[in-house]
Amino acid sequence: MKIALIAHDRKKDNLVQFAIAYKDILLEHTLYATGTTGQRVIEATGLEIARFRSGPLGGDQQIGAMIANNDMDMVIFFRDPLTAQPHEPDVSALIRLCDVYQVPLATNMGTAEILLKGLQEGFVDWRLIQERRD
Repeated sequence: MKIALIAHDRKKDNLVQFAIAYKDILLEHTLYATGTTGQRVIEATGLEIARFRSGPLGGDQQIGAMIANNDMDMVIFFRDPLTAQPHEPDVSALIRLCDVYQVPLATNMGTAEILLKGLQEGFVDWRLIQERRD
């Protein structure tokens, strides 16, 4: 499956810790990330990650394009709800696309853990059935 990893600045440390803890599961999938987040995860884990631009420079939109093309299976986006984001419209659009295209989305560590454990157990295999994705 194709998994996007995104984190706001104040949540990047949390996402790095999460990726270290779940490296064995993430290793089995194709990973994508926004710029700085991807670099931090690569440095901490050695995972292979295709990096897009940083979120404010269009990375969120690049991931959104993959979702709109039915080419992304899961998004793990550690958001910072207490800090205003200059690219909030892009963030809202990304979340909306996940809803429109039925892409599982985690916006915090608790939900992300449930999604990855579910992925490991086969609970997200419906994403592999093309008719269910449309």
